[in-house]
Amino acid sequence: MMDQPGRRKSLGEAVFDRMFKAIKSGAYAPDERLPTEHDLAAEFQVSRPVVREALKKLRDQGLVYSRQGAGSFVRQLGIRQPLGFGAVENVTGLLRCYEFRLMLEPAAAEQAATRHRPETLEPVTEALERLRDATARQKHREDADFAFHLGIARASENRYVAIAMEALESHIAVGMQFHGQSLKLSPGALERVYQEHRAIHDAIRERDGKTARALMQAHLEHSRDRLFPQA
Repeated sequence: MMDQPGRRKSLGEAVFDRMFKAIKSGAYAPDERLPTEHDLAAEFQVSRPVVREALKKLRDQGLVYSRQGAGSFVRQLGIRQPLGFGAVENVTGLLRCYEFRLMLEPAAAEQAATRHRPETLEPVTEALERLRDATARQKHREDADFAFHLGIARASENRYVAIAMEALESHIAVGMQFHGQSLKLSPGALERVYQEHRAIHDAIRERDGKTARALMQAHLEHSRDRLFPQA
């Protein structure tokens, strides 16, 4: 399986993706016991260590839980509806989304700097590379931009933060679309925004939490202020 051009997913990532989609689609009921590692390995034609890697990632993201001696079970998801995020209906809603992100993401960046592991920082690095390539072509990739921010939320090792960001995806996408359009109208803006992302990534990689927090705060404020100059 290919994640992006030139990069092949690991077997563990591929199994995780298939199980993630199955759980999200309702193929497994809440609290339903998953097949054993042996059965999953046979189903996906991989080794049991690969299955364990996928299950660990599912647990880390709060999608499954384990009972000692009983196996792995699907967690009651309820990811989007209970958070109460309705659709973005107007400019005020978009501004409130930025306000919430400013409360959430700087703290997530600081925690990611402290808690990230190589495998959790990797998606952030990959998203940054996609942003770099798009910037070189004078384009803005909203998908890579969101993947960057979601990757940081997940690297914070706090599943509540990650779930909130996942639930906000459609809301953030609206802001990023308008933001991407505004960047194309300002000479050098795409490069400046890429450099903001790069600085955040580097601070997290260097485990400089205070700097990561401050840079994320400034990055989101710059984005908001381009759309809402009087905010």
